[in-house]
Amino acid sequence: MKNYKFIFSFIVLTFFLACSTDKNSTINEGSENINPTIYDIRSILSKFDNVEGLSYEIDGEFVIFTTDNLPDHKSPYWDKNSPMYEDYNGTNPNWDQNPNVIQRQNITLKIPLNPKEAKDKQATLLGPIGISINGVVFYNQYAGPNNQPLTNEINSFDQYQGHPQNFGQYHYHIEPLYLTKRYGKSAFLGLLLDGFPVYGPLEGETTITNEDLDIYHGHISATDDFPEGIYHYNITTEPPYLNGNGFYGTPGSVTE
Repeated sequence: MKNYKFIFSFIVLTFFLACSTDKNSTINEGSENINPTIYDIRSILSKFDNVEGLSYEIDGEFVIFTTDNLPDHKSPYWDKNSPMYEDYNGTNPNWDQNPNVIQRQNITLKIPLNPKEAKDKQATLLGPIGISINGVVFYNQYAGPNNQPLTNEINSFDQYQGHPQNFGQYHYHIEPLYLTKRYGKSAFLGLLLDGFPVYGPLEGETTITNEDLDIYHGHISATDDFPEGIYHYNITTEPPYLNGNGFYGTPGSVTE
């Protein structure tokens, strides 16, 4: 009888340990961290200083950007009477101008100052998902509802790879050539709504490809601005270009 009690106790203990192990495996599954690294992006905010039509202020745990969203470069999408108007002189032989004209906006983006990996990732929505260092907003990799690809819409991008939507809101879906030509292919280009930085397609002498990045289109490595390393998004030449399956961190909010 004693042997039976010993065997029964051993089976119960084994089952308990097995269940405990399975539970811990689920918690740590994938890229989810129990104690994610918390970053501080205050040091990068000066990159947004002295940009016409763009202002920011720190409010508690967030930085609040307000932008009129007018690009500081020429485009065929400016009104033809504007001194900023310029005919298309890009390299796309299939360029097809859309009927929209750049219009002044009033966009407010609330972005966390201490971004960290989110336990539950959120998909990006249509419209602004971040802000570039010249005050122009970033959009995601889709041309419209139902995850339509940029395949056709990309032909309407001007020589700096931006265009306005039907309300005149100019934006970048892919590499903003005006910024990478001005600041370099490895430069800091802006922030997404979750507070993580966006960089160009180069790191040192290496061209970043999709294979170097996770499903959110980012990775952790040192940058000129964060020599100790930070999670950041890199722009690449292939879909999804700027952001993948959603925000790596928890996004703030946008008011238009």
